[in-house]
Amino acid sequence: MSDARHEIETLRREIEEHDSLYYTKAVPRISDQQYDALFQRLKDLEAEHPELITADSPTQRVGERPIEGFEHVEHAVPMLSIDNTYTPDELREFDKRIAKALQDEPYEYIVDPKIDGVSATLRYANGKLALGATRGDGRTGDDITANLRTIRSIPLKLRGSNWPDVLEVRGEAYWPRDAFNRHNEHRIAKGLEPFANPRNATTGTLKSLDTQSIADRGLAFIAHGAGEIVGASFATASEFFDALSDWGIPTTIHQRVCASIDDVIAFVEAWDEKRHALEYETDGLVIKINSIEQRDRLGSTSRYPRWAIAYKYAAEQAETVLIGVDYQVGKLGTITPRAKMKPVQLSGTTVRHASLHNFDQVERLGADHGGLHENDVVLVEKAGEIIPQVVRLVSPGAKRGRKIEPPTRCPVCNGDVEKDEGGVYIRCINPACDAQIKERLKYFCGRDQMDIEGLGDVIVEKLVDQELVESFADLYALKDKREKVEAIEIEQQRKSGDDVKTSIVKFGEKRTQKLLEGIERSKGQPLARVLAAMNIRHVGGSSAELIADHFKSMEAIAAATEEQLQEVDGVGPEMAKSLRAFFASESGQQLWQDLQNAGVNMTQPDTVADTSNAPLAGKTLVVTGTLEQFDRKEIETLIKRLGGKASGSVSKKTDYLVAGEKAGSKLDKAKELGVEILTEAEFVERFVSQQ
Repeated sequence: MSDARHEIETLRREIEEHDSLYYTKAVPRISDQQYDALFQRLKDLEAEHPELITADSPTQRVGERPIEGFEHVEHAVPMLSIDNTYTPDELREFDKRIAKALQDEPYEYIVDPKIDGVSATLRYANGKLALGATRGDGRTGDDITANLRTIRSIPLKLRGSNWPDVLEVRGEAYWPRDAFNRHNEHRIAKGLEPFANPRNATTGTLKSLDTQSIADRGLAFIAHGAGEIVGASFATASEFFDALSDWGIPTTIHQRVCASIDDVIAFVEAWDEKRHALEYETDGLVIKINSIEQRDRLGSTSRYPRWAIAYKYAAEQAETVLIGVDYQVGKLGTITPRAKMKPVQLSGTTVRHASLHNFDQVERLGADHGGLHENDVVLVEKAGEIIPQVVRLVSPGAKRGRKIEPPTRCPVCNGDVEKDEGGVYIRCINPACDAQIKERLKYFCGRDQMDIEGLGDVIVEKLVDQELVESFADLYALKDKREKVEAIEIEQQRKSGDDVKTSIVKFGEKRTQKLLEGIERSKGQPLARVLAAMNIRHVGGSSAELIADHFKSMEAIAAATEEQLQEVDGVGPEMAKSLRAFFASESGQQLWQDLQNAGVNMTQPDTVADTSNAPLAGKTLVVTGTLEQFDRKEIETLIKRLGGKASGSVSKKTDYLVAGEKAGSKLDKAKELGVEILTEAEFVERFVSQQ
């Protein structure tokens, strides 16, 4: 036993060393065959001595069985976004703000490539990987530890010594170009549709429930920041990244420390050409203050750190030929045209489809040439280097084909369509349209609505296709159709030798049980969530909460007149009309009553604290323009906590208008009505700072 233990420990150290050399330092010392032999010897020994297997063994990266689902986890330190800039002049403006805030004391920047992957955080406890999670909404993400463990460049156990008790590393999971292309070649050889681009495919891979199907895809990880650290401190980011490298966590070799903004701009200009030769997609660079102490002093808004900014390069464009147009039908029946094109390389990926937004845009694109036709030459670009869109018609095709025109029937259900009055969208008005049912159900189950765990897009589509679900209320009757749910067939991929085998499996007992538990839990959601989930036009999460807080029950909302609905701050004539039309319709009445009969909560809890003595008690505020410290939802929540009401429109009832940058017509109306106008800083100074 002691000999086996010693050999196992030696093999693990050797394999970890070779993993680090290959994935982190890109200097392998042995051949793939030699590595495979070491790995196989370790597997054989562990099979003979299962009592010696540990969770951090290299053989334990892949689980034996698919996982049941993803739990939500709260980030110890929020994962903030980074503000964008697009020109050297904007970089200089950023630098001026830094200099002013630091009162002209010396500072330097550290610059990283902005990798176009999936943000993730790794949490190590006592040197061992304890948790891996997605960014999510920045405060709460999904626990994807099992999937991140399959990425060979992520160490299961830190190398070296002197690691912190807790080390949280933020970074980007991505699919290297060569590995992505090889995987697509395998898919094409099997007659499967190739993945569209590495980023979207990485997202899908990390949300897979079957780790065996993703272990061979060759995903990678590069660290770009820190979360919570307990038991260590660093003077600079560059010192932190040096430590990460020593501990076996991949960092980019392209990182630079720049002494001035002029050096940063020179690097930005030189990098534009180099970035296309990288193994990963990138649309820019991230510029950060290097000193950790200076970062702490500069602080953050609720959305962005003040000590960092992203420089994004101009969108790449390319010409191609328009083959035709297909149509996508959304949850409110909106029919969106999508261009089908001859494949073209754009920002390192092959693009075959691009957004045309709406049919007014189609008309504008072809206005000078008798419309947009098949075989026309069009210019395509990636918005933010991610979403392809048609920018303009370059020239009519030599042999123009069919003119692209709005559909006269729904492309999915063949139902009637109509154009919004005074709007740009064409909608299918058949509420029984399969496409609408699927999209409405996906939205209903979403995290910000009913938050039904286990009911993802694929399962929703299967449930509708097999006629198990046609309405929201049908979800709550699935417990009576358990056997049919268990029998649903889903695609599962597993490793088979050097290949990945795709098989069809049953949804099964455990997945079904978890799904039914998630559906049952959703019955307890407050009225505001239920109202938001019902897909009533013009009613979003914030307005649903205001309406629910005002009326307290679905029955009261359903009985309210347009005038009574408009008594709610933030509900204008258009929203009131939409609400009234919904609840007056037979389908609307049926929808909420069926949900009520299914046991779904139809009341709003009275959880508001006594704010009678709060700074904004009895005051109505309107927020307009772009704010620095808050996004719209955050400041409206703050106003409510301070005793006030956040309204969406300026009226004689408005006490204050909080105006950010690019404030528009609401500012003009406030001036006209004599409403007191506050800047964001004045709002914070008067009502927040004193708390």
